[in-house]
Formats: sequence, structure tokens, C-alpha cells
Amino acid sequence: MGYTKIWIHLVWATKKREAVLNKELRKQLFQHIRENAKEKNIYVDFINGYVDHVHILISLAADQTIAKTVQLIKGESSYWVNKNNLTPQKFEWQDDYFAVSVSESGVDKVREYIKNQEEHHRKKTFEEEYNEFMEKYGFEILRAKAQ
Repeated sequence: MGYTKIWIHLVWATKKREAVLNKELRKQLFQHIRENAKEKNIYVDFINGYVDHVHILISLAADQTIAKTVQLIKGESSYWVNKNNLTPQKFEWQDDYFAVSVSESGVDKVREYIKNQEEHHRKKTFEEEYNEFMEKYGFEILRAKAQ
């Protein structure tokens, strides 16, 4: 048996980046995501977010892919929100997401970043954070090559 520890920082937004994730909904949603992920053997180390997006630090097992893991978390969580009528309108996540690897030495820094989302977004919008991620991780270059 092989042993793996592949840390991934995931970020995704609500559909049209609508600010529907109030504090109470975030609390319920993040607890549900943790419980559901555990049932699916997805290790969620840390989760937090703000009114229009989510940050999760996960560790992938050898048989898990980023795409499948994100699909399981996003798909099931939006289904759960709608099934329980937790938002006045139909709840959806945007299709896209960020996924970046995290070195073992960077895990604590990422946890702190995720933990302080509310404070962080008093100074910076998700749009600004999004643009920083695009630039910092070279996603703009990848997107341009794909077109």
C-alpha cells in the first residue's frame, strides 16, 4: 500500500458571485460539507469562506482526483441547500474553481488564510482576490493558451 499526502487549496464561488452565504448558512453549510466529505472519504482539513465563495484545504488520497472531489463536494452541497430550502432562490455554485497544491511547509499559512476570510474581505473583495489568484498562480496564461 502506498501512502500519499497531497494538500490542495480549493476555492469556488456562488453562481454569479451572489452574496447568499450569510453567516448562519455558512456555518450550516460548512458543517454539512465536512460531514458529507467524511462519508465519501474526502479529508477536509479546513473550510471557511465569505458571502459569495468558499475556501477548503483538503488532502487527497491516492485514488482521488481534484475534479471528482470538487464535483462531489459542490454537487452534493448545492443539492443539500436546495433540498432544505436554505436560500430564498435556487442555490447554485459557479462551474469553475481554483485548485492549487500546497507544500507541507505551507499548510499552516493556508489554514490561517482560510480561517481569516471575514477579516480578509473587509479589505479586499472576492473579485480582487480572484484576480490575485489568477495572476499569482499563472491561471491567466493557462486560460490564454487554451483559447
